[in-house]
Amino acid sequence: MISYVDPELKTPLVFREEYYEGTSGSKYEVKNNIPRFVVGSNYADSFGFQWNKFTRTQLDSQNGNNISENRLKDLLGEHLYNLNGKTVLEVGCGAGRFTEILIKYGALVHSTDLSNAVEANYKNNSKSNNYQVAQADLYGIPYPFDSFDMVICIGVVQHTEDYIKSIHTLYSYVKSGGILVYDQYLLSAFYYTKPVLPFRFFLKRMKPEKAFKMIKKTVDVFFPIQWRFRDNRFMTVLLNRISPLYNYFHKFPELNKQEHYELSLLDTFDGLTDYHKHLVTVSQTKRILQKLNFKELMVKKGGNGVEVVAIKA
Repeated sequence: MISYVDPELKTPLVFREEYYEGTSGSKYEVKNNIPRFVVGSNYADSFGFQWNKFTRTQLDSQNGNNISENRLKDLLGEHLYNLNGKTVLEVGCGAGRFTEILIKYGALVHSTDLSNAVEANYKNNSKSNNYQVAQADLYGIPYPFDSFDMVICIGVVQHTEDYIKSIHTLYSYVKSGGILVYDQYLLSAFYYTKPVLPFRFFLKRMKPEKAFKMIKKTVDVFFPIQWRFRDNRFMTVLLNRISPLYNYFHKFPELNKQEHYELSLLDTFDGLTDYHKHLVTVSQTKRILQKLNFKELMVKKGGNGVEVVAIKA
């Protein structure tokens, strides 16, 4: 496993039982067995609330399905099967739906998240000896540059303050010949046809606890109706123009009603409380990446939008 360094200076840190200390005298607390390289509240607080409330909702090991593993297979292809013994930096790890899959395939997983979702991740994955997790900002990752065989960042870039800076930062941690993997929401008309913008305007400014109560009431109203008419195409289209709910009735038919309800509640909260939401096109993404030094570059529509798998020169 790769040792922590000072996030800014990139100098070694020394572990002092309850904190890590840098050569400059900087100190980083270890709380609940997790190093903390950020302090106080930030724009990702809603994600921390979300993943500590839905700690195991999306875990394949909890649900008995392969939804998360299949997502990684679709994204990584053959690279997933070559992870054994490879160093992987997972940025924006959440509760660990992908962390556990990376661990399963033998990667040496170094997970980080800006929010206290790291506590849910630690709870789900701490029994593995090829894993460590830290609470850290994407712009202040506590590892040396050019260190990882793979840097993977799923469902995160669109939520950061400056998505172009985020992409460049992720790139800086990939070693020569290593792989950068990330995705970003697609700019499409569909987003603007759902009534989400007025909801987001107010909800993202609320405390997560209050926003969750309001969203749960909304889900409890719309979900039974949308579930009832899930096989009626006309009603599905109509309700999707009225309801702010996110649902996956046809995408994941293997889930039962209760599992769909919980996933709808989770993703509706996710989609209505994220403070930043940067949408891009495939061509925009290609232009950004062509300014970096990749020897192979794959950009395509897939998953939740635009997916990128790029090999650093």
